[in-house]
Amino acid sequence: MKSNLKSWLLLALLACIWGSSFILMKKGMYNDQHRQIFSSLQVGALRMLLAGLVLLPFTIQVLRQLKSRKDLFYFATVGVCGNFIPAFLFTYAETHISSGLAGIMNSFTPIFTLLVGYLFFSNKITRYQLLGTIIGFCGITILVFNTGGVQTNGKELLPSLAIVLATFLYGISLNTIKFKLGAYKPIHVAAGGFGMVFIPSIIGFFAFDTLDVFNHHPDAWSGFTAIAILAIVGTAFAVFLFNGIIQSSSALFASSVTYLIPIVAVIIGTYFHERITSTQVISMFIVISGVILANYGQLLFKKDNQNP
Repeated sequence: MKSNLKSWLLLALLACIWGSSFILMKKGMYNDQHRQIFSSLQVGALRMLLAGLVLLPFTIQVLRQLKSRKDLFYFATVGVCGNFIPAFLFTYAETHISSGLAGIMNSFTPIFTLLVGYLFFSNKITRYQLLGTIIGFCGITILVFNTGGVQTNGKELLPSLAIVLATFLYGISLNTIKFKLGAYKPIHVAAGGFGMVFIPSIIGFFAFDTLDVFNHHPDAWSGFTAIAILAIVGTAFAVFLFNGIIQSSSALFASSVTYLIPIVAVIIGTYFHERITSTQVISMFIVISGVILANYGQLLFKKDNQNP
């Protein structure tokens, strides 16, 4: 019971951290006059580089304690699929689509986590997991549309597909952590993943002319501050928490954080005097019910099935 409560509290904390990440991405890219500071590529490279620097001591540890050379491939898979490529895909998408539409697209993560686990990791899908995941996705769609978070201008196809691709890659990374790297501590899984993409991040930093922004843009350091918070808290620390949730519960449960992020956004909106409607409250209950059903349905209905 205590373990379940801890997992839920960590999931809620993670949703709060990643719920603010979209704001930090835009703060890093644009100033108050909505003029560009850093490009999406520069934000992605800086984010990965700073997170890699913070975790570098742990990367050295995990390389010294490597249990098998094959694990290098799994760490590289986590680094590329769970961190490096999605970082660029999300910053690109955030410059073209609304946060609401991004939230809906990001909610494909649990679906791909189930499918990838079933197709490539021999992980069985229960009817409760499938039904709960679908219910959660429907709840998110209702919530975002009711909030008015989906704004279309006819140019969202490629950015939306970029996020869908990122969620598919997340599915690969989540299952790799759960089924291939379970012998490592969460901090070492995070560090190993970022360590595998550290050199590409350095190359990206220079290739995308990031230094030029520091030398010539007056708002460079304010943008850098937002990116640094995004990298240290929203990436390095958040990925460490995420890995811990995966290992202590399941890949599906951890991926359910993408269902909670839009809920956090709506709750934060009340701080800015935004009204919560009854439809939003109902949709939140739908989302949470879906998460509970997907992760605990087998346990909840087991007793009922045993009764004559």
